[in-house]
Amino acid sequence: MAELPALVKDLALILVVAGGVTLLFKRLRQPLVLGYIVAGFLVSPHMPYTMSVIDKGNVQTWADIGVIFLLFSLGLEFSFKKILKMGMAPVIAAITIIFCMMVTGTLTGHLFGWARTDCIFLGGMLAMSSTTIIYKALDDLGLRQQKFAGLVMSVLILEDVMAIVMMVMLSAFATGANPDGGQMVASVVKIGFFLTVWLVAGIFFVPLFLRKTRRLMNDETMTIVALGLCCAMAWVSTLVGFSSAFGAFVMGSILAETIEADKIIKLVEPVKNLFGAIFFVSVGMLVDPKILADYALPITVLVVAILIGQAVFGSMGFMLSGQTLRNSMRCGFSMAQIGEFAFIIASLGLSLHVIGEFLYPVVVAVSVITTFLTPYMMKAADPCYTWVERHMPTKWVRRLGHLNIATHSASAEAANWQALIRKLVANTLIYATLSTAVITLMFTFALAFARQILPHWWANGACGVVTVALISPFLRAIIMKHNHSEEFRALWTGNRINRLPLLFTIAVRIVIAGAFLFYICNYLARFTNALVITLAAVIICAMVVSRKLKRSSIRLERLFVQNLHSRDIEAQVTGRKRPLYEGHLLDRDLHISDFDIPTDSELGGKSLNDLQLRQRFGIHISSILRGHRRINIPGGDCLVFPGDRLQAIGSDDQLHAFGTYVSQGLIPEDTDIEKREMKLHRMVIRHGSPFIGKSLRDSGIREHYDCMVVGVEEGQQNLTMITPTRPFEQGDVLWVVGESESIAHLLQA
Repeated sequence: MAELPALVKDLALILVVAGGVTLLFKRLRQPLVLGYIVAGFLVSPHMPYTMSVIDKGNVQTWADIGVIFLLFSLGLEFSFKKILKMGMAPVIAAITIIFCMMVTGTLTGHLFGWARTDCIFLGGMLAMSSTTIIYKALDDLGLRQQKFAGLVMSVLILEDVMAIVMMVMLSAFATGANPDGGQMVASVVKIGFFLTVWLVAGIFFVPLFLRKTRRLMNDETMTIVALGLCCAMAWVSTLVGFSSAFGAFVMGSILAETIEADKIIKLVEPVKNLFGAIFFVSVGMLVDPKILADYALPITVLVVAILIGQAVFGSMGFMLSGQTLRNSMRCGFSMAQIGEFAFIIASLGLSLHVIGEFLYPVVVAVSVITTFLTPYMMKAADPCYTWVERHMPTKWVRRLGHLNIATHSASAEAANWQALIRKLVANTLIYATLSTAVITLMFTFALAFARQILPHWWANGACGVVTVALISPFLRAIIMKHNHSEEFRALWTGNRINRLPLLFTIAVRIVIAGAFLFYICNYLARFTNALVITLAAVIICAMVVSRKLKRSSIRLERLFVQNLHSRDIEAQVTGRKRPLYEGHLLDRDLHISDFDIPTDSELGGKSLNDLQLRQRFGIHISSILRGHRRINIPGGDCLVFPGDRLQAIGSDDQLHAFGTYVSQGLIPEDTDIEKREMKLHRMVIRHGSPFIGKSLRDSGIREHYDCMVVGVEEGQQNLTMITPTRPFEQGDVLWVVGESESIAHLLQA
């Protein structure tokens, strides 16, 4: 028999040990990530008393695949539209926290005399809190429905996105770019360029492809197609100089905007769990007890730096975003740990050979310690706030307590200008990026091909005409889009003084469009500047007056917008989309939360009138989501069933009390489950039986004895169904079904 490959042996050892350890951690109510890390330590060569992995190189390859699928899954649960709807508050908080914690990590590294790259990568690791661990801690403490928890999750989503960008920046730095110079700026521009091109092209073509092939897709083909797209984008990302993880995240975020996103998340989850487990086990394999003993002091200092830094800088970041002091401290204290992205950034540094071998196990130890301390930091937020409030001047407390009440009044005209400028900038950036991408592709590939089959000037002319034709819808959109928007018309008709600035915005966009045409003509024809500018002006005028081009531009844009919002449309149709009024509740102390009714809940089968939720908890049930149905404003007679999702409106305390009631109001587990076995028994109606002369309906066999008569034996091969009105007679042979105790009780009657 052939020898079993070392890879299979290693995989068996990893999964068996990881399964056992994670079961233990599940029992201890600890994050599974820590269980994987402990399992990795147990199977590593650093643990002499247990079996160890044979080929670490193969395991590392699987771990790299795990990073790709982890970030692909993260992208599937991410939505750029959600980021845009968050407003500036989470952005301000996230940027403040990341910047301050990066500085803290870098200075801490310099304090111990570590290398420059070690310090910079350490700063990136300390800046990233763990979405998974924080979400679980909030859920375990019953705080997930609190208002501050939503703020924390918004910032964590932004941190995950910024971590992707940070990985690209650190890769550029590690390959020799100067973080203070023009190469780093070029890296930022490169990221923005490719990200915009990939997202716009992906959201245009991928949903279109899935829509055309929807009837052919089953679970198997959907899984293969999704993972294929993930790996393809990871490969493309490496070709242009980014990490494979960055490409996987981008493809996940593209698929997140499709109708099939929820289905893909469920199908890909087992693959993500498998390779993710291998990745975290590989993290634990790098933990060397000797290094931990030698670096005990730095580990302690880093733990203290994270706890104090996140508590202080996190609270400060949320306060700068407009939150009250109490909410800010609860948010800041909740983020006092590091998690998955710290390991991913450390893996990046090791793969690029720019950080020391000691840094990985140090960061893992810090993550484990801070993860265990996360629930205690969350609980410490309110006592710390009470202490600060008691020692702070009353005037300061009053001002900090009303930060989010203060409103910044702005005139309708200023608001229109702000909205118009934001739309124009976004529109110009998107279409300018697409035009740049088309020009680059045409001059790189099409021009070289044309020069091989045509004379030089003919090739230049043909390529120029095709290029201008391809980018003309984009250039027209730059010039004409939003010139008839509500904001533009309101500013134009509201005040004559606004007309000159509005015309100036059009002129600026014409200049931008002309710059593209100038570049094309100058690159291909080498004409004089005057001729090029004249030609550009003529072409621009032709594009402006072209109705056909206008229809083409509008059609492309509508198709793109339809693809972008297809998932939202599907969610509205199926009743899964949250109500639009959620962010506009009049009372600032009220918000809306979802509560899933467990399958064994005591609420199941009861009406809202019976539950008296408004009288008991002060909450209002605005909707009930049941499968693909949405029951809005349910009446008092509406029943609640297991599996329902209730959308409730109330304050933090009211929703927390109701959430506790839902989670604890469960029907106790049946400890005598073995006695619930149903048995079939043959019963003969004998002389003196109380059932003689009674019909099945009047006998009480079902009501009093918990048994059911399935038929009567009349000498035939099959049982005869007994009618409810047929009276029992002596000698009848009945076949009854019931539990053992119930049947015994029936036979004794």
